[in-house]
Amino acid sequence: MIDAHRNAFIEETTELLSELESSLLELEETPEDSELIARVFRALHTIKGSSGMFGYDDITMFTHDIENVYDHIRNGEIKITKQIIDLTLAARDQISSMLKYSDDKNAIDENVTKDIISSFRLMINDFNSKNKKEPEREKEKEENKSATPSESFKVFHINFKPAKNILFTGTNPVLLVKEVASLGRSVVLAEANEIPSLDKIEPENCYVQWDIILKTTGNQDSIKDVFIFIEDQCELEIKEIETFGSVNDESSFADFEEFLVGSSLQGMSNIGELIQKYFYQTKETLSESTGKTAFKKLKDGAEGHSEPDTASSIRVSAEKLDELVNLVGELVTIQARLSQIALTTPENAIVSVSEEVERITWSLRDSALNIRMLPIGTTFSKFKRLVRDLSRDLKKEVELNTEGAETELDKTVIEKLNDPLIHIIRNSLDHGIEIPEEREKAGKPRTGTVMLSASQSGGNVLIKISDDGAGMDKDVIKEKAVRLGLIAENAELSENEIFSLVFAPGFSTAQKITNVSGRGVGMDVVKRAIENLRGSVEVSSAKGKGTTITLRLPLTLAIIDGLLVQIQGEHYVLPLSAVEECIELSKENIQNSHGREIVNVRGNIVPYINLRSRFKIGGERPEIEQIVIAEINGTKVGFVVDKVFGQHQTVLKTLGRLYRNVDGISGATILGDGTVALILDINKLLEKEEFSAKSIMKN
Repeated sequence: MIDAHRNAFIEETTELLSELESSLLELEETPEDSELIARVFRALHTIKGSSGMFGYDDITMFTHDIENVYDHIRNGEIKITKQIIDLTLAARDQISSMLKYSDDKNAIDENVTKDIISSFRLMINDFNSKNKKEPEREKEKEENKSATPSESFKVFHINFKPAKNILFTGTNPVLLVKEVASLGRSVVLAEANEIPSLDKIEPENCYVQWDIILKTTGNQDSIKDVFIFIEDQCELEIKEIETFGSVNDESSFADFEEFLVGSSLQGMSNIGELIQKYFYQTKETLSESTGKTAFKKLKDGAEGHSEPDTASSIRVSAEKLDELVNLVGELVTIQARLSQIALTTPENAIVSVSEEVERITWSLRDSALNIRMLPIGTTFSKFKRLVRDLSRDLKKEVELNTEGAETELDKTVIEKLNDPLIHIIRNSLDHGIEIPEEREKAGKPRTGTVMLSASQSGGNVLIKISDDGAGMDKDVIKEKAVRLGLIAENAELSENEIFSLVFAPGFSTAQKITNVSGRGVGMDVVKRAIENLRGSVEVSSAKGKGTTITLRLPLTLAIIDGLLVQIQGEHYVLPLSAVEECIELSKENIQNSHGREIVNVRGNIVPYINLRSRFKIGGERPEIEQIVIAEINGTKVGFVVDKVFGQHQTVLKTLGRLYRNVDGISGATILGDGTVALILDINKLLEKEEFSAKSIMKN
């Protein structure tokens, strides 16, 4: 149980650190935003409180001084500066390291910890020295303390009812009550009426709730901060008692305190009615029930208790989601087999059941896949810090803008997309964006812009990384490619083909090697990673204006819509999202092309790849073959097959270790009759054909 709660703490703290980073980056742009300041403070406060509960005392002590600084910032006593943002971001990274290496303290650089804490403590000391009161002023304040007008105080009624299982998480609710009471002058009343008899009591449960009357100079937020890290494990109600203006001195408050305590001892504990009775002297009698009907009750299964609001979301491990999708995939395969049996039987009942199972299976498939879909903005937000730090190192001024952050993508794709995007953004800042002086000479603003956008296109998601930098020079790229032996000197290449050369291993146009890029490692890694996700990369650029790199990715890697085809009795699947149409290829068409593998489609010449020849499949070609025309990176290309069956729900299965590196095959699927169909990687097939053509030109 302890390990489960600790794992939950680590997950939630990781999310808080991510939220803290994004809030700090926003705060740097709008330092007067009180909501952002409050968000940063709450994140730090929650991390400090929850880390102490689970034994991460080093994080608790480290965060304490940082939280103090932000408490002063929240009160308007210290102004946000770039130094504070830099220090807090460094502190955020250090907390992340403490969390990651909690079992290996030697892996944490203690000098960094000490430097950060010293810097924050220095801020506090500077503030205290600047705002130190004169001794006479302090003495006068003490003398007049009792005469402080009541208007400077606020009185709150706090009802705190912890969940029964709160002790299981290591939280001591008594300590929280004491912390609230320490915020000012207070009256604390505990209600124990829900404690069951000894034969029914569970010793590990908490049956007590508290009412606190607090007279304080603070506000409601300072009270909420005490409970911020257990807000989902309790019922909390905070009300300001506006009629408390009549209690204008300490003696009056003492009378009220005596009244409350005395009423409580007599069994009258409905605080709301007691307050009304004290101030308005109403003639209403107190309810015979000692329970406080004004507040919500926790559901404990007892008859007559009100239902609480249901949770809007729950946390589920990724492994469970993957298992669910795998089971749905198996169900899709079985459903396909049932549909095939139904086609060969005259029984209407079986056909009807088959159609119903198909409908339910498709709905379940869509629901299961939607559960794994996440907004890509969760990944986009990570790169603001990267751009901020990298532009500072490169002495450039760069701004990152994002668009389409709500676009959803499979969590598996998002996880594997992080590294390729880092490579591309680093290249944009290092090679693309010019230094401020060069940009001014070119008539551009000093600050360069990198745009990160996402949009859905059919069964794919398009992610574009654009910059308004220097762009790429086609002549320089081609010259470097010839020098590296990638193409022949007299090779005639289109603009897209020239730009695609930057993805060749070892290719770089950098004039010098830096710690950011220029070693010829990066863009080939990007292409390989995207292709492993069954996606594609496209580059467009204009010299002096900027570069755009477009990633085309599938929505999911689990189940896809495919086009089932056949060659010499063997089945293959092409991704349906790339398919545009299917046309016939007769022997007459082949003769008219004079041996060239091209076909005329409504006046447009479309090249095609004969898959029978590509895979070296024997047998006679049928009189009329089929061409599946697909669009790949803006280019139309056909794939010749014997027969097209139509759409097929394809559950992706990885190939065995011996077949993983077979070009043109990305996986396999099981058909309804139990046979295996290979899934074609049409991007790789086209790339190999182009490579062969370039080799011929070179030779």
